Amino acid sequence: MDPTKDTTSMEGDGDNCGCDCTTARERLYLFLDHEIDSASCEEIEQHIEACSSCLTEYDVERIVKSLVHRSCAERAPETLVQKVQFAIRTVEVQYEA
Repeated sequence: MDPTKDTTSMEGDGDNCGCDCTTARERLYLFLDHEIDSASCEEIEQHIEACSSCLTEYDVERIVKSLVHRSCAERAPETLVQKVQFAIRTVEVQYEA
């Protein structure tokens, strides 16, 4: 191991790729949600291709996001929607009083 390298940036990196995993992982959610510029996307894509532990984390987060999206596709029953809306209005009235 090179003592001049900053190993704190590789926290959780099982393959010691020598790259900045912390920054890549901090920006992973922005990348998944397409909320960063194209230059940053390219940097993260290149990092993920070179770093197996970040690729694994990316795959897990992508799957979780997909499952959440699929689970949230159902519409609540209309009676439940009405109860929640009534409860919100009740709280608003109590707060204003």
